[in-house]
Amino acid sequence: MRRKDREVTDFSAIIGIIGACPIVRIGLADGDFPYIVPVNFAYEVEGEQIYLYIHSAKAGRKFGLMQKNGKCSFEMDVFGGVIAMPEKKDSTTIYHSVMGEAEIEFLEGDDAYRGAQKLMDRYDATRTAPFNEAAVPNTCFARLKVTQIAAKANKGPDHA
Repeated sequence: MRRKDREVTDFSAIIGIIGACPIVRIGLADGDFPYIVPVNFAYEVEGEQIYLYIHSAKAGRKFGLMQKNGKCSFEMDVFGGVIAMPEKKDSTTIYHSVMGEAEIEFLEGDDAYRGAQKLMDRYDATRTAPFNEAAVPNTCFARLKVTQIAAKANKGPDHA
């Protein structure tokens, strides 16, 4: 990482950034070009191990590439705006971001229901939308075991 002053190494701070991110983008190998797709996600921490939970249709490009390689890269971020610094004739972007690599584990049976529940808990904690349990067997739920992670943040000129 070029800007070591922006590197985030504290594990709890990294988890905080993950929790603040609305979506994750996963990168999948597809021949000469990567295929990048934004997806909803939930996360779980077991000790120092981070898991991301995602879902997909059981058909299509994303699903096929997930099956083919079993690995992905990921990126998530929170954009905090641009701050003008007229006195320096400059500007800076406020952000927090996490990038990494993960192994893909497809969830079946009770594990798939738990994955679905984690996603529902994250995005609809008040249960305003009904949870259609009958849809779970027809949906791909996957757990991404994070194998490498890096985080970076620019909190602004007052936090340098």
